[in-house]
Amino acid sequence: MHSKRWTLVETAVQFCAMWRALVGLLLLAAPVWAQENATAYEALRAVGSEFGRDALHQIVSITGAEGDPQPAKWRVILEDPQDGGVRELQVVDGKIDSDEEEGDRDVAGSSESATIDVSGLNLDSSGAYAVASHTAEAAHANFLTADYTLRTDDRGEPMWIVTLRTRSSHPVGTIYINATDGNVRRTEGMFSGATMEDVEGDYDQEGGRGVIPSTKRKIKHAFHRAQDEARGMFDRVKRSFLDFINRE
Repeated sequence: MHSKRWTLVETAVQFCAMWRALVGLLLLAAPVWAQENATAYEALRAVGSEFGRDALHQIVSITGAEGDPQPAKWRVILEDPQDGGVRELQVVDGKIDSDEEEGDRDVAGSSESATIDVSGLNLDSSGAYAVASHTAEAAHANFLTADYTLRTDDRGEPMWIVTLRTRSSHPVGTIYINATDGNVRRTEGMFSGATMEDVEGDYDQEGGRGVIPSTKRKIKHAFHRAQDEARGMFDRVKRSFLDFINRE
């Protein structure tokens, strides 16, 4: 009888322990259920849903500010083939919040305000953040928020421009990431404040032998190492826009 009573007590204790563990796991999992801001791909999906898939071939740029890590609002600029101007859309929570026709004005695209070839996009803003933050870590740069711009470069390739900022909104540095292959093409304000043009152009003009000072050599090495690591990060966060949009 005593043995049976003791077995019942042990069972009750084990049940209570299991219940406490389950409650603890649910509390830990709660933040996962929290609503996060929409990514750039989700904003573009809203554009396609509202204006049709053809509108996705008229995208000139998409920008977002104060991302933590994603911004609360995306600003999408579309080319308007009817009047030659542009159209500005505000996307909030994955939905079109406002729609304005801007007419003729400068926009954040290439020199010709070229539209983005969305079929070549392999990096969502969440992936751009991962690559940029990893690059910032390699440069020992601390930041709090990120500003995003996706546009074409002077060769017509889609480029993420991610500017990292401190709590006081002071810019820490800007990272240029190819949105097709994930390569970090250049940085500004990082790696001791030198751009790769500064590093690669700092030759000994008198000797003509292309001697780079040791400090600049270290900067160049750090940049290329961060670039190599960013490629590995890209392999983990790569995301085709066509696959994303066709899953609807």
